Amino acid sequence: MRSLLIGTGAVALLWTGSAVAQTETEPQEEASARRLESIVVTAQKRAEDVQDVPIAITALSSSTLEKQRVTDVTSLDNLVPGLRIAAADAAANPKIFIRGAGLNDFNPTSSSGVGLYADGVYIGSPLAQFSTFYDLDRVEVLRGPQGTLYGRNTTGGAINVISKRPTFSPEGYASIEAGNFGAVELNAAYGGPIVGDKLAFRIAGQYAEDDGYSTNAVTGNKVNNAERYAVRGSLLYTPDDLTDILLTVNTFSNRGGAVQPKSRQLFPADPSAAGPDGVCAPAFFRSGLCTDALGFADTSGDPYTITADVEGKDKVDLWSAALTIDREIGDLTLTSITAYQDVERSAHENTDSSPLQMLEAFYNNTQEQFSQELRLASDGERLKWVVGGYYMKDTTTSDSAYDILRILRPLFITPENPTGVSPENSVIYLGYPYTQKTDSYAIFGQADYELAPGLILTAGLRWSADEKSMDYSTIAEGVLPVFSYQADKTFSDWSGKVGLKYDLTDTTNIYASYSRGYKSGGFFGGNADSPEQIAPYENETVNAYEIGSKSDLWDNRLRMNLSGFYYDYQDIQAYSTVERNGLTVQVLDNAAGAEMYGAEAEFTVMPIENLDLSLGLAWLHAEYGEYNSLGDDYSGNQMPQAPEFSLTSRAAYAIHTKTGVVITPSIDVSYRSKVYFDSTMRERLSDPELWLVGAELSVMSPDGSIEAGLWGRNLTDEAYLTSANPIDSLGVDLLTYSRPRSAGLFLRYRY
Repeated sequence: MRSLLIGTGAVALLWTGSAVAQTETEPQEEASARRLESIVVTAQKRAEDVQDVPIAITALSSSTLEKQRVTDVTSLDNLVPGLRIAAADAAANPKIFIRGAGLNDFNPTSSSGVGLYADGVYIGSPLAQFSTFYDLDRVEVLRGPQGTLYGRNTTGGAINVISKRPTFSPEGYASIEAGNFGAVELNAAYGGPIVGDKLAFRIAGQYAEDDGYSTNAVTGNKVNNAERYAVRGSLLYTPDDLTDILLTVNTFSNRGGAVQPKSRQLFPADPSAAGPDGVCAPAFFRSGLCTDALGFADTSGDPYTITADVEGKDKVDLWSAALTIDREIGDLTLTSITAYQDVERSAHENTDSSPLQMLEAFYNNTQEQFSQELRLASDGERLKWVVGGYYMKDTTTSDSAYDILRILRPLFITPENPTGVSPENSVIYLGYPYTQKTDSYAIFGQADYELAPGLILTAGLRWSADEKSMDYSTIAEGVLPVFSYQADKTFSDWSGKVGLKYDLTDTTNIYASYSRGYKSGGFFGGNADSPEQIAPYENETVNAYEIGSKSDLWDNRLRMNLSGFYYDYQDIQAYSTVERNGLTVQVLDNAAGAEMYGAEAEFTVMPIENLDLSLGLAWLHAEYGEYNSLGDDYSGNQMPQAPEFSLTSRAAYAIHTKTGVVITPSIDVSYRSKVYFDSTMRERLSDPELWLVGAELSVMSPDGSIEAGLWGRNLTDEAYLTSANPIDSLGVDLLTYSRPRSAGLFLRYRY
């Protein structure tokens, strides 16, 4: 690993020298016409060029997000080196991983190791993380633990989603897209001044629907359909030259269908169909010789043909408000961010994806969050610093339940038992209502000091505490208490960073850093069969070491960013499902540790005028150290959602016609190697290597106000898995497949 990191820095220096030599011979008038876009980010809580920030960060501009059809958080998957995002739910609970760091749990009490921030506000609830991806200025993906300025639970990294602010000149746009599967998406925004240069507004909205890309063989209906609405309104008040006050209100509703996975049966009905582990051998998965616990077999090899007796909805309703105040006080800037969020989810899911009533889920969750952050910053000549405090109050409730083996109830009906419930045979309706309350506190500070010309020392420290309480019950048949659990615990720790950056030239720098990240422990919030399962898991910590370089070369026509990293994780929080006493149970506990290391490279180049090329590469080694869970040994296993290799690339060429019309064809290609979906490394719960191809052809009017064209995603029609969840006790795997090949038309108007 040491040689890899040294090599990363050496390659940066060699590239710098070679590119400078090329620049010296380039005619200045030609070079000036072909320069890369400069993106200003706020990754360190102040406005900076992304190339000046000594962090492995990828910034996606509004135009890039538009071209890549980013409409929700899962759309970021395959766009950034080292970033993996998937979801097995229609509009909630995304599983976000950066460099293999994240959490596979879908329950709303859990926090990912990747923090998601919308306009500076931490979005703690996984129920709310689909709601903000429209009318965006940019998205910033920060890789690695952000222990000081984004200290809450960011052991893996942070994603900053920044929406467009009101302006004091009228502007707006409207767009419509239509595609296969009956897909329609509308986006619009408009804003401008209300009172001179004192008060401005912006309002934006999104509507999207489609008929669904899977077919239910039981009913003949299309399923996995989408329907969502969102509106955001903003007011910007500038009473004087020293003060900005921004009020933002968001609403979001999802009314699409619940995700309908493809079922795969596991119990061999004939000995010839059994594999070495006793479950169905892969060659017999669709043979009809393997069934679930009720004897059903889905023999269709079509990943988009499912079998379900229930076609449920996944309803999510959210509203939020944030008030951000920036006030200059002499050489200082005081920032206050006050935010409130309320989200509710109600989903009815045919969890077994079977035409028989084997297992149905009813997810009813609410989350209410209030947060307050105060920061004081100075942007001096040699010393730049920020100090602050943070408070968040979060209340998460659940009234969820599983209806298990209802089809068998007639077998157990007697005069004394008219409902047919039979707990000893797992024929039961089990609810698990709970309330978790969290009060979070933090104080933090970070400073950048120029030790010598071009040499900058960064040091930061944060102390955080989370006071959590859990009141949990399991109730049978809606009335019979099975067990209850009440406890509270405070989880606290420190995190921080120290690093050096050196400017080799005006356009090239190298950096090295040590960061300590921390993610709070907590209580398990899924379905449990004993109080011990709810008992608190401990804090997760990571010591991260990173070196890298950032270069704008060849007269700003070539951008090259390199990084190498090593992570030492302790008590890493891990989620898995295991079979215990004949039942499949969910487990969230601490693995002893994990080791991750790797390297990333991002290149953007304009070799000739109007041709844009980009390439991102990532290599990752991520495996558990010692990890034993309920008697199962996962030590040395590859971690979930952690492909060894990944690649992202895009090419676009703008053709300027004599009439002034601009025609731009573009293509993007991504790759990832094999991934596993849980900690067990079972082959059947994995997905092989994958190449994806997308393309667009756009035509823009001479004044840039009208653009129309064609687009396509997953053009090779790969049916790849985004999630694989086993229910071993019922003899079934639930397979969530990606959207198949999609294509459509778009029309955009900008004012």
